[in-house]
This record gives sequence, C-alpha cells and structure tokens, in this order.
Amino acid sequence: LLINDSEARALAQENNLVKAMKTIHEMGPTVLVVKQGEYGALLSSPDGLYMSPALPLEFVKDPTGAGDTFAGGFMGTIARTGNWDEKTLRCAVRSGCTMASFTVEHFGTKGIETLEMDDLRLRYNRLCDLSAPLTDTSVIWP
Repeated sequence: LLINDSEARALAQENNLVKAMKTIHEMGPTVLVVKQGEYGALLSSPDGLYMSPALPLEFVKDPTGAGDTFAGGFMGTIARTGNWDEKTLRCAVRSGCTMASFTVEHFGTKGIETLEMDDLRLRYNRLCDLSAPLTDTSVIWP
C-alpha cells in the first residue's frame, strides 16, 4: 500500500504515524510506503522500518504532482527489476524521492518531461550520499 501520512493517520484513526502504520499492517498489507512530502518517505515491511529523506532543494516552485511522481518512480523501479525484496524496496523508495524532486522544481510536468537517465542517476546518487549510513562509530563510541 502506498499512501501519504494524512491518509495513513485517517485510515488507522491514529495520530501517531508509527502506530498508524502498525494498525494498517494489521489490516493486511505486508509492505507499506508512507509519503511524507518534503520529509521523504517511510517504508515498513516484514524486514523493518526504512526512511529515505527528500532531497533538499534550493528552489521549490510547486509540489503539485510530487506524490504521483513518487509513486511512478517507486513502481517503475519494482516493474523494472521484477523484485519485491527489501533491497529493491528501499531503492524504489529512493527512486520515488528522486523523481519527486524533479517535479517540485517546476510547474506541472515540466520537471520530468525532458528528464534524462543521467540526470536521474546523478540526483539519485546525491540522495544516496546524503543518506548513507554512518559505518564508523568509533568517533562517537570509543
């Protein structure tokens, strides 16, 4: 199920998003993606919770259609790979966030009409760099 945070709260009749997601899982969906607009998206699956941030942008013109573009990027990744494993789901969430970032920079569909694969790859990699896990914790925990 792919919905936004307001829809998740309304469906579950719960203001706390984590509790709402748990309630929605109890309704049947095993994979749940909750879009959070400028904050990114949450993926909840049997393997746990994953969050991708939205790409910080200097110029945002219009958020109209960003959620639909996110959904297209997400589902396009699933369709292209044919997989529903956790790695693919996480990549799909990042792809959705990346696609949506192009949409909000323009009005209507202008941001994605002339989009080239290289543009998408560069921005996807930038998002991955921003959200890469910290693997060396020795600075924090000696």
